[in-house]
Amino acid sequence: MFILQTHSYLNNKRREKKMNLFDWNVVWKDFWELLKYLKITLWLTFSSAIIGLVLALLIAIVQIKKIKVLRQISTVFISLIRGTPILVQLYISYFGIPIILKYINYYHGTHFKVAGIAPIYYAIFTLGINTSAFFAVTIKAAFESVNKGQLEAAHSLGLTYWQTLRRIIIPEATEVAIPSIGNSIIGLIKGTSLAFTCSVVEMAAQSKILAGRDYRYFESYVALAIIYCIITIAFELIIKLIVHLVHIPDTYKPKKKHLKAAAKAEEAEENAEAAGSIAIVTSEEAAGDTAKLTPFDKKSSIAILTPEDIAPSAVKGGVTG
Repeated sequence: MFILQTHSYLNNKRREKKMNLFDWNVVWKDFWELLKYLKITLWLTFSSAIIGLVLALLIAIVQIKKIKVLRQISTVFISLIRGTPILVQLYISYFGIPIILKYINYYHGTHFKVAGIAPIYYAIFTLGINTSAFFAVTIKAAFESVNKGQLEAAHSLGLTYWQTLRRIIIPEATEVAIPSIGNSIIGLIKGTSLAFTCSVVEMAAQSKILAGRDYRYFESYVALAIIYCIITIAFELIIKLIVHLVHIPDTYKPKKKHLKAAAKAEEAEENAEAAGSIAIVTSEEAAGDTAKLTPFDKKSSIAILTPEDIAPSAVKGGVTG
């Protein structure tokens, strides 16, 4: 009897173990726990994006204007940042900046509180620097994509450089740059998951903490993946909306009310011509002395006659309004 009970107990345990290989309840619970740290992830993303955008504009201007020395420095900077992994950059920033500050304190008598700097600032600084290299290439390409013929036309119309920049260059460059910049920001959102290397507890770090608490690593990371997917899809929709708003159509399509107004104006003009009773005939079809031709009309063999000037038999194929 004891053996049967033991065997039944073990079978139940095995069945429970099989049933609990993946638990959606844990995923749901971790999902809401991780959402509490979403604000840190978004703060990292947008702070880094703003820093990266400002630096990228400066670098792009240096590259476009071909400023000596600065152009070479910016080229080396872009190659260095794009050629090294962001994880390595985070480690260098987190361990290197304190060493630099301590060196300055020691040799220059300053009193920077190295220990008082929050780790999140190292992460924001590094992610901003990393993003600026990619943004700079995108912005430079966007500015160079503007047709030079449009710039020459603006110059011939007497527009100043700032007017040309505001009315032609920036609108067209913005339309070209936004999709690529949006792509880079999506990559930045996912890149914030590496900020835990700087002791920043954001969603990825908290997911690891939750997984270590109950050893449900798979469920915890599934919950994290769902949150990242939702954020990415939402941001893609926002980027599409912005692209639609800044889109410059290739050809102008008048609105219906403008078409109706133009049709009414054309109809009114036709009615005015009909009221004037104007007849248009060729000079050969007009009566000899009745055609009042101007020098221009004689060259083109066209006579514009009023009804009083035309004999009834003179007009053979004329069009009367």
